[in-house]
Amino acid sequence: MRTNQFRVIMLVLLMAVICLGTMNAQTITVTGIVTDAADGTSITGCSVVNSRSKSGAITDVNGRYSIQAEKGDVLLFRFIGYKEEKRVVKSVKLDVKMKTDDVALEECVVVGYGTMKTKAVTGAYVAVCPTAMYDMDARMNTEEYGRIQENGFKSVADAPLSTFSIDVDPASYSNMRRFINRGELPPADAIRTEELVNYFSYDYPKPTGNDPVKITVEAGTCTWNTAHRLVRIGLKAKEIPTEQLPASNLVFLIDVSGSMWGANRLDLVKSSLKLLVNNLRNKDKVAIVTYAGSAGVKLEATSGGDKQKIREAIDELTASGSTAGGAGIHLAYQIAKKNFISDGNNRIILCSDGDFNVGVSSAEGLEQLIEKERKSGVHLTVLGYGMGNYKDKKIQVLAEKGNGNHAYIDNLQEANRVLVGEFGATLHTVAKDVKLQVEFNPSQVQAYRLIGYESRLLKDEDFNNDAKDAGDMGAGHTVTAFYEVIPAGVKNEYVGKVDDLKYQKKEKMTLKPTGSDELLTVKLRYKASDKDTSRKMELPFVDNKGDSVSSDFRFASAVAMFGQLLRDSDFKGTADYDKVIKLAKQGVNNDERGYRREFIRLVEAAKGLEKTSKN
Repeated sequence: MRTNQFRVIMLVLLMAVICLGTMNAQTITVTGIVTDAADGTSITGCSVVNSRSKSGAITDVNGRYSIQAEKGDVLLFRFIGYKEEKRVVKSVKLDVKMKTDDVALEECVVVGYGTMKTKAVTGAYVAVCPTAMYDMDARMNTEEYGRIQENGFKSVADAPLSTFSIDVDPASYSNMRRFINRGELPPADAIRTEELVNYFSYDYPKPTGNDPVKITVEAGTCTWNTAHRLVRIGLKAKEIPTEQLPASNLVFLIDVSGSMWGANRLDLVKSSLKLLVNNLRNKDKVAIVTYAGSAGVKLEATSGGDKQKIREAIDELTASGSTAGGAGIHLAYQIAKKNFISDGNNRIILCSDGDFNVGVSSAEGLEQLIEKERKSGVHLTVLGYGMGNYKDKKIQVLAEKGNGNHAYIDNLQEANRVLVGEFGATLHTVAKDVKLQVEFNPSQVQAYRLIGYESRLLKDEDFNNDAKDAGDMGAGHTVTAFYEVIPAGVKNEYVGKVDDLKYQKKEKMTLKPTGSDELLTVKLRYKASDKDTSRKMELPFVDNKGDSVSSDFRFASAVAMFGQLLRDSDFKGTADYDKVIKLAKQGVNNDERGYRREFIRLVEAAKGLEKTSKN
């Protein structure tokens, strides 16, 4: 009898312990405000990470955040220029005050690719810093960037047309942010100014007719050379609600070689892709292909409704071995074509550091491989990861030649922005082979230069050639391009003179003005996502010669000026970091997610880093 009573008592106690444990492990929603400890201002864009679950959040424009956690979990608060804060979750309310970390920026001595003036440096760079923010990647750096020959001014008399392929890749911006967050100025060739500008979305008018794209043109004073005009050309693609997007046939092509080992490589890849999986629908399907020394299928095409199966396959991935990237790309295209969805979104999502070293591995070989495969109707999105051995040059080639886009993922917040916040723009093409051609009026313009887009330049005759590949635009995408223009009659110090020819006599060309007061005309060609024949759009523009420009114009021009400072451009004129900050602050009104305020903080940090490197 007593034995039975004892068993009952023990059973009750056991149930109580289980219930208590369940209560203690209950998930709660923790909210709070992150502020500067010195002046109490809210911090926008601060990352909040649960160290146990690895889930993350980011503070909004008011410094507020919301994250799932259990009591006892540790939350990590991180933001550039501030010391990391750790807080134990005790209740649903948790406010944090962050202290500035001047040491991390002021004690670094940077000796870098593109930063030394005493001798030419090519290849890798080395950064030396006494703080704990540097790891082995910083000391053993073998990153590769393609050489950029910056666009110069062209005379309208000699070259009245400017032709290029649009570019929607934001990779250079997040890569630049990664450098500055680590206390380094990025190498000049890591800066593609057009990608810095196009990291941000702008409030352009939406297309209303049959065309999926709308053109907008605006002009104002060029801040770094006030005698010049700055022309902004904006494109806006039609928006499609997520539930109305066509079915997706996705292949996750994941680099699991040894170079991908680590928290900011394969671990971040896995977290990133699981964010995307959360947004898949039943009609979508996903296959997983991996490659190291060889390539293989990790998961056959699986319905987006079977999220647990996809997540488990992702969780099982580990990194080791060499990198047969070419074999992986071949296999991924085979799987994508095998599961092809007519009128759907057929796309490979490649996650890699670009460190290919087995089989097809050169930039030229990869370009030939991708050019063959892109005719299949399968698009390619390239997500770059890693620090220290990141091969930007190879990844950029894949993105440009594979009818796709390129993003660099430096943290989980960037993965969320690319794969969740801009899901349609990143993965669903509404206009392909989009080309721009601008004709300048010689009676209004004597010279011009296109800011950025060096790797996207086309021959003038390519504009009407439908066989010539160009960039794609996704649902809701915006594209921005800047021209710096020297008006007619203004002193021109940038276009030099050439001696007369000895063996030929050049007839002096007589300009016959048409009487038009237009500054320029923008022409655009695009193909519908399911067509092979292009359509042309055209928009003339008259410059009112004033400076009543939008706040978006001011912010975007500040980003363009910052890119020229980081590149130490020959055309930066009177640009400096203070001008960038002042101009950017005039354009932070459209900043719901805090990206523009984050930009201003990056400029402030870069200003301090440059001062330190000069000293």
